[in-house]
Amino acid sequence: MTYDLIVLGMGSGGMLAAKFAATLDLKVLVIEKHRVGGDCLWTGCVPSKALLAAAKTAHHMRTADRFGITAVEPIIDRATVWEKVREVQRAIAATDDNPERFRAEGIELLVGEAGRIVGPNTVAVGETMFAGRYILVATGSRPLIPSIAGLAEVGYLTSENLFELIDPPGSLVIIGGGPIAVEMAQACRRLGMEVTVLQKADRLLPRDEPSLVDMLVDQLRSEGVQVHVNVETTAVRVEGGVKIVSGKVGGVSAEWGADELLVAAGRTPNVEGLGLAEVGVDVGPRGVEVDNRMRTAVSTIYAAGDVAGRFLFTHSAGYEAVRAVRDAFFPGKGTFTALVPWCTFTDPELAHAGMTVADAQAKFGADDVHVWELPLSHNDRGRADRANGGIVLVTGPKGRLVGGHILAPAAGEMIHELAFAIHDERKLSDLSHFVHVYPTIGTAIGQLAAEAVFESAKKYRWLVKRK
Repeated sequence: MTYDLIVLGMGSGGMLAAKFAATLDLKVLVIEKHRVGGDCLWTGCVPSKALLAAAKTAHHMRTADRFGITAVEPIIDRATVWEKVREVQRAIAATDDNPERFRAEGIELLVGEAGRIVGPNTVAVGETMFAGRYILVATGSRPLIPSIAGLAEVGYLTSENLFELIDPPGSLVIIGGGPIAVEMAQACRRLGMEVTVLQKADRLLPRDEPSLVDMLVDQLRSEGVQVHVNVETTAVRVEGGVKIVSGKVGGVSAEWGADELLVAAGRTPNVEGLGLAEVGVDVGPRGVEVDNRMRTAVSTIYAAGDVAGRFLFTHSAGYEAVRAVRDAFFPGKGTFTALVPWCTFTDPELAHAGMTVADAQAKFGADDVHVWELPLSHNDRGRADRANGGIVLVTGPKGRLVGGHILAPAAGEMIHELAFAIHDERKLSDLSHFVHVYPTIGTAIGQLAAEAVFESAKKYRWLVKRK
């Protein structure tokens, strides 16, 4: 059987690639060794956000007195909360991510089978060979497990089994300080767990704007999350039914114990068993090596999403996969942007687009980079919602936006405006040319844009007619 496109993996990237190819009336085969939906549905975005939603509800109950409503300590049945998370997953699996839905669109789909590339145009599934004009590798990634003495023997959770728990623990030590670690720290703490975060680096979320991260860490600590940075974990053991992590902080020995451990120390690409090296595809530490059109060293083989190791996000995986298909069948049309915004979905959310202040200063010079900030304490909606602990920060040279960072409710919704402006190389003052709805948190962007206009207007005061 010969196909126009063979896709390995039916996660976020594979699904969009297959759907796009099918709209072009191409013959498509997708091979998924586990289940349709990939990391996003089963171990990532969907269950984590469902858990965060439950945790936010509990937090609102505890803090209702901010609005003159009697605060109450919620009664939390964590087993039921976890089952409600799985209900969301099952609903999506039965509808939008249902294999039959894709088959109805003309996509051939093999689920529960592992594919191996055996030639530039050939994929083997067991003893059966499938030929394709192009092959797209979209096999995703999995949790990276650090080398810590005793970890394997003691046992641990990762994002792959956290949401499958029937009896969630009462306390948790999280090893790692990235988005998954931070989101789950806040969610689990709000759901009544004792939570400790152990981060190897000198700060959580090291890719984000440091000043906003510091504000978020203050929020986590105010809620009772124990945060430790510069931690060197050395060993894990069980003592009296408690899992204990041993390590050092600044050279000083320390130990942290909990009912369970969650390892959230990064991701590693799923490249094993695919036959990539044997057919000439280069694989580096971050995954399959591709050019700016998502092509590998073999012209008929593309890779997209986590397995290509560029940006480990659902939205970037889908974007890259569609671009890869576009380039394969319309050569030269698949180049992609390196500007990928992201958001850590804590409360408040922390969103990022473009450069940090330090990145901009390093590229353009500290004296030429301006920083505009608007704390939500100066935003009427932030005050009304009692969400005035956040901030909007933008940066760039000579008024041109190169970085935007938001710590606020719904920051993930707001960041798109800044990302678009950065992508189009706009000035902050350009965002004053349209009216922002009031009162919204998004008005803060309009307020900053107005400040930029007012600052620029000072240069032209001498032109103003006076009586």
